[in-house]
Amino acid sequence: MSTTPAPATLTPVVLHRLVQEGRAPRLLDVRTPGEFRTAHIPGSYNVPLGTLREHRAELLAHLDEDVVLVCRSGARAAEAEKALAGAGLPNLRVLEGGIVAWETAGAPVNRGPERWDMERQVRLVAGSIVLTTGLVGVLVPGAHLIGTAVGAGLTYAALSNSCAMGVLLSKLPYNRGPRPDIRTVIAELRGTP
Repeated sequence: MSTTPAPATLTPVVLHRLVQEGRAPRLLDVRTPGEFRTAHIPGSYNVPLGTLREHRAELLAHLDEDVVLVCRSGARAAEAEKALAGAGLPNLRVLEGGIVAWETAGAPVNRGPERWDMERQVRLVAGSIVLTTGLVGVLVPGAHLIGTAVGAGLTYAALSNSCAMGVLLSKLPYNRGPRPDIRTVIAELRGTP
């Protein structure tokens, strides 16, 4: 059984120092447009994970080997690293702990309208389903099994480091916002180092 090596990481402290010294790597934020608009690292480019996967070959021509991938906590950035590395871009790094760790380190963030992050939305929806089916289950035999299925899904999500509910919620208009057009992303990548 072969295991995939963990992606190389960069700590928020080291990345912040590189930014301050004018040696910032190219920062690709792979979160949803809604998450990106809420808070992002100054100078980063929003290339949602789905867009990155779909257009990775086009993106490669506009990326150098000094790329750091950013998401909320590091999981989606690790997926993006696999996609880009599989397409032939070496030496990618993932921001350790994501934007959460970046903010915790006191590094600067550009802020937009406040939105709930995906993890919080998943907790709300999953908790609401479990609570509702638990209460309805008092009157309707078997309704509690829906909550059990949600619990099984969350357990699988934790073990596989994926989240089907998060993927579904990311498709809601609230989370999507305007999807970055790949031509716009490439033009932005060409415009600045």
